[in-house]
Amino acid sequence: MRTLNYLLLAVANPAKSAELYTKLLGVEPVANSPTFVLYVLPNGVKIGLWIKDEIEPKAKPAGGVEISFTEDSKEAVLATYDAWKTLAKVVQEPTQMDFGFTFVVEDLDGHRLRPFVLGEQPR
Repeated sequence: MRTLNYLLLAVANPAKSAELYTKLLGVEPVANSPTFVLYVLPNGVKIGLWIKDEIEPKAKPAGGVEISFTEDSKEAVLATYDAWKTLAKVVQEPTQMDFGFTFVVEDLDGHRLRPFVLGEQPR
């Protein structure tokens, strides 16, 4: 079985994006060059920020990917919101949805980051 453990985001400026992602993820990149930045999260998932102009075959369009993060509680989602709301563009305020409690921010390239905690699922 294949393992999904690596996300690659096309970005206009990896260095500028890395300034944001270092704060959002709370970890330093393990690789950092003008065209590529790589993070390895504590759970082993890797997030790469690759300059969109050098990806082959060309990525189209840059932006638009959503990365979701599970939290342990509604309070944890709200604490993450408080930490992130001044770092990235808020596109959805904290809200209760069918699947749970969540909010969404957007990075410089339009990629969305969604922390959430699962709620009780309807039967």
